[in-house]
Amino acid sequence: MAKEELIQFEGLVTEILPDARYRVQLDAGHEIVAYTAGKMKKNRIKTLAGDRVTIEMSPYDLEKGRLIFRHKDERPGTGAPRGTPPRGQFRRR
Repeated sequence: MAKEELIQFEGLVTEILPDARYRVQLDAGHEIVAYTAGKMKKNRIKTLAGDRVTIEMSPYDLEKGRLIFRHKDERPGTGAPRGTPPRGQFRRR
């Protein structure tokens, strides 16, 4: 028997729960609990509340999911170019 296809949804992380789990509000309006995928743990990708994510779910249990991708945010940064020291610190010679 072939493995069942997984369903992908996008959503917004609303709350960080213990044991690397997250409460995610899907774009469809449902709220689920998701855990971090192994590749995200391996590559040390951190997820915070307010991040846009992609969730993978089994068609058998639509209350749980696996967080497989964190989308880059479009929030403006500090504006400082890379390589410049942070304000208030001096560069050593």
